[in-house]
Amino acid sequence: MTIHIEDLRFKCIIGLLEFERHTPQEVIVTLELDYDYTDTFINYADLARLIETHLQEKKYELLETALNELFKIISTRYTSITRLFLKISKPDILPNCRVSVSNVKIY
Repeated sequence: MTIHIEDLRFKCIIGLLEFERHTPQEVIVTLELDYDYTDTFINYADLARLIETHLQEKKYELLETALNELFKIISTRYTSITRLFLKISKPDILPNCRVSVSNVKIY
């Protein structure tokens, strides 16, 4: 079974620049998760809430660190995952593009 959470949007503190440390900015998270449905059920609303809450509470300096920590949290909480793709984007940091980091892990 695959869960897709596409374009989860919310504001949080993430970044190195002075203004990024004080003013929440929009981020967009996209997730694709494969898991063994016969073994367990994953509530996608709880998963989306976990991502948003975690990023709002932690206030990361780097997108890369935030991405790695989300991998750890999600894979620890949902042990039936067989593959996880995550992408975090900052749509407003540059005037003419969306900046993103992503990674995929096979479990």
